[in-house]
Amino acid sequence: MSPSPARHPIGVHVGPGLTEDDELDDGGPLARAAEMDADGVQIFLTDPQSYKSPKPRPDADALLQGDVVVVVHAPYMLNVASTNNRIRVPGRKLLAQHAQAAAAVGAIGLVVHGGHVLATDDPAVGVDNWRKTFTYQAKDGGFPLPLFIENTAGGGNAMARDLDAIARLWEAIGESGAGFVLDTCHAWAAGWDLATAVDDVRAITGRVDLVHLNNSRDPHGSSRDRHAPLTDGEIPVELLIEVARSADCPVVLETPGDAASHAEEIQLLRAALT
Repeated sequence: MSPSPARHPIGVHVGPGLTEDDELDDGGPLARAAEMDADGVQIFLTDPQSYKSPKPRPDADALLQGDVVVVVHAPYMLNVASTNNRIRVPGRKLLAQHAQAAAAVGAIGLVVHGGHVLATDDPAVGVDNWRKTFTYQAKDGGFPLPLFIENTAGGGNAMARDLDAIARLWEAIGESGAGFVLDTCHAWAAGWDLATAVDDVRAITGRVDLVHLNNSRDPHGSSRDRHAPLTDGEIPVELLIEVARSADCPVVLETPGDAASHAEEIQLLRAALT
């Protein structure tokens, strides 16, 4: 593996790399990383649309002890901001389970979407539900690794779509140790200025821990979350590279494409960030 600059490891979101029998599929995520010459991988530990609890992985020791950066993404449907007890309470439990399982494979953080409340709800309730999530978890010793909260593309009552919403959220949880994931496609869809996005986020959170470096199939401000290949979308690739450079942290590509195209994207970024 040709290492990226120390503060810019470049990873790719890959499949779980497991068969239906929970055995490694063709070497699992580490084999995918080697195939693409990637410095890291991002994986789900379960079906991202399910409430299943994560199981121990057969490659846990290899992921934990290896030199590949590991990021785990929580299921998409987790919404600890929700005012619906049937969604929020199981979500808190499952979030804690995924955090434990992510720590067991040596992940640097657990990516989780900010979630939302209904149009008829007060967004302040969703913010307070996030605060309670950290408060309740603190009773059990806290989360074993940082939660990386990700900005989202759409939703008027989303907790992390707009910068002012992120500011309200961080006022409530900023002392919890939560991290932040800047997704470029989501930020573009939400109408952010990507030329200043890193500085804008840092002015609120004090940190950017991870960048999901994705191009977009749709125009600026569309509120549509449709990723495009790094060099084939609506966002100028030079702007994407500058986001990665300014953030000065690990990068994960969630772009569509096969291993060969991802290898080309990694090579492009490596050369640009050196």
